Amino acid sequence: MITIRHVVEGRLVEPAGGDYLDVFEPATGKAYAQVAAGNEQDALHAVESAKRAFPSWSATPAAERSRLLLAIADGIAASREELARAESVDTGKPIALARAVDIPRSEANFRFFATAILHAQSELHATDLDVLNYTLRRPAGVAVCIAPWNLPLYLLTWKVAPALAAGCTVVAKPSEITPWTASHLARIAEAAGLPAGVLNVLYGTGAAVGPSLTGHPDVAAISFTGSTATGRAIAGHAAPRLKKLALELGGKNANIVFADADLDAAVAGSVRAAFTNQGQVCHCGSRILVERSLYDRFVERFVNAAKALRVGDPLDERTEQGALVSRAHYDKVLGCLSLAHDEGATVLAGGGAAPAPNARCRDGWFVEPTILVDLPHGCRTNQEEIFGPVVTVAPFDGEESAVAIANGTPYGLSSVLWTRDLARAHRVAARMDTGVVWVNSWMHRDLRVPFGGIKASGVGREGGTEALHFFSEPKTVAIPVR
Repeated sequence: MITIRHVVEGRLVEPAGGDYLDVFEPATGKAYAQVAAGNEQDALHAVESAKRAFPSWSATPAAERSRLLLAIADGIAASREELARAESVDTGKPIALARAVDIPRSEANFRFFATAILHAQSELHATDLDVLNYTLRRPAGVAVCIAPWNLPLYLLTWKVAPALAAGCTVVAKPSEITPWTASHLARIAEAAGLPAGVLNVLYGTGAAVGPSLTGHPDVAAISFTGSTATGRAIAGHAAPRLKKLALELGGKNANIVFADADLDAAVAGSVRAAFTNQGQVCHCGSRILVERSLYDRFVERFVNAAKALRVGDPLDERTEQGALVSRAHYDKVLGCLSLAHDEGATVLAGGGAAPAPNARCRDGWFVEPTILVDLPHGCRTNQEEIFGPVVTVAPFDGEESAVAIANGTPYGLSSVLWTRDLARAHRVAARMDTGVVWVNSWMHRDLRVPFGGIKASGVGREGGTEALHFFSEPKTVAIPVR
């Protein structure tokens, strides 16, 4: 049994209350580790550690911060196989996916922000009053970085790397469900020479440590990715002290296929958008809208492709669909399928628990890739985030209808358009009420561009300059020249 402890001031620290939580392998349903069950005292200790380290780290030259972040990236690269296996065991995702996406992108996050700070620019304006105005940027302070369980290392590094690059010190709060790779990251950072207290890793449930972190007077910025409900709670804790917030929250994303689309590309891309990581990606295209003249052909091809996906042991190289992350989430997704049945859904593929792929996984939490049709656009299945391998498909008639249906949810995270008509792509993309629009593709990421959602999908942006600006504060200096 693995034991995962807090990392505070560069040391492994036992939880103040002495309590630990079981960590389960989704593929087997069995506990393989114990993780520190933090409490308020642990949270205060972690913030105090980050606060003490801030003056020195914030004054560290950008070139030295860059060198250390590149050393962390090198450490991730050197540990790719170990990290991929840990991520697969922890989350239930196929190890091939962890190798191809999670670990390389975690490394890339550190490399990108390590070099981005060496090219940061300031503003200078000469006014008509013979005054020079220039802008200084200073690190915001202690940053709390809260990562979800679906992409644990990838999304933790997406936050930690720019925070450290900007000169903030960090309290990282991974999900207690998937804590393993965060402990690896802390070890890699220490080996790279990151000073003690600059990166602290705190474990525990959100209820036990969240309010103490997000409401702490010495925390300047909070970056969170997760559910809309938790995001609202964090905003409530942070509001009285007017803290900086970046919240990437839930999504109920539309995937619109126009009649002139490349059918092969649209089917393959829609399968990927619907079922990657068992649908446990906030940007998954869980509502597919197909122009009526193409609908029957698309559905036939899409159903066949979904049925061909290999559900298997996450540690098997051939597996395309692994296990859901926890028993509670597995039960939630099956409950959503029951609701869809009650709402009148017709099931074209899947529809329930998947059989165990082998003896090792007989108690694992596997759900079949599921395709539902014949549901009204306003029903709960089409309005609420399921976050599992479940997608609905519906026809539409004309561009106006597609836009209205796509925008007809409380969420506004991302959307996908499939069309050969470039003018239509520009026109429809401009009308999508989402923070991101992918055209003839899905999840193409460029670390330079803003990333985030609107409406119930969050506030603020991360990525590139947006992230470095989030973790810093501008100061304008005005000096008369005569």
